[in-house]
Amino acid sequence: MSNKIAATAATGVDDIDRALAQLRARFFAHRYYRKLQESFTTLLNHRRADLEIGSQNEAHGIAVIGDSGSGKTTAVRRLFATHPDLQTLQPGVEKAEAVSLSLPSPASVKFVGLACLNVLGYPLRRDRTSAVIWDLVHNNLQLRQTLVLHFDEAQDFYINQNTREMQAMINTLKALTQNPKWPVSIILSGMPQLRDLINMDTQLTRRFTPVHFSKLDPALDALPIMKMVAGYAKTTDLDIAPDLKDKAFIRRLVHAAAGEFGLTVELLLSAVENALRNGKQKLDHTCFVQAFARRSGCMPDFNPFLREDYTSINARLLLLGQIPDDEDPEPKKKGRKR
Repeated sequence: MSNKIAATAATGVDDIDRALAQLRARFFAHRYYRKLQESFTTLLNHRRADLEIGSQNEAHGIAVIGDSGSGKTTAVRRLFATHPDLQTLQPGVEKAEAVSLSLPSPASVKFVGLACLNVLGYPLRRDRTSAVIWDLVHNNLQLRQTLVLHFDEAQDFYINQNTREMQAMINTLKALTQNPKWPVSIILSGMPQLRDLINMDTQLTRRFTPVHFSKLDPALDALPIMKMVAGYAKTTDLDIAPDLKDKAFIRRLVHAAAGEFGLTVELLLSAVENALRNGKQKLDHTCFVQAFARRSGCMPDFNPFLREDYTSINARLLLLGQIPDDEDPEPKKKGRKR
């Protein structure tokens, strides 16, 4: 595509930007996503079957747990957007079978309830108690026929919260799934601390199916990653340098992305952009060298795509090898005392 892309200064957006936007809109169904998809389909089918026979059995939930950059949020959004016959929250449409929101900060019971009401289109104009707020949440979830409520960044239920507040939130989540008039399934996505919150209460634990977005395994994930690299290159009319098809390169790419799927996609996108911006016909090793350098601000000796013993590099850290402004690069020699 590099020989086909021409800048369009009138709009400030050129064809490279458009091509990259199309790539960002793509989604690769990795093995963790397929497990999430399977768990969600089972959960949704059970809830819909209960509705068909007029039963209000307690609902269950899914806990999507992974480190930053693992792709949890993108996966849940994709799941909602593509699941057959699932009515998501849309402006002007009353029915909202799936509702998603990011937790407010602080993630207190009251603030979370207010955030739910805002998302559901029922903002409060004056102060109410937590009990009143959550009664309104339950009522609105029933009115909107909501089957699934998704809380993103759900580790904030646990981080910097005292035990009393955490237990109150646990009771609130259980109440959502046990509501006698309209039980709602809960999806929690968040960092590993989320697991500690769920494990605080055995009743909550038995209601949740865990889906762990663990680190990529270069052995298990090498082929899917190679296909992803090839797919991105093909979409932008780029050839692929032979060394990028080697498993040794995939191991470097996985390490440079801290083993996280989402970060791997970000590095790949950045490498493709480097190739296109520099007018290259081929996606090669230097594109990834530049992509990591731009993301981390590291010196060349701390770049996993250059360093021989790259596994010793902590790929999540910024400005590795850079000398602080207040540090003299040359150690001062001690003078003789006079």
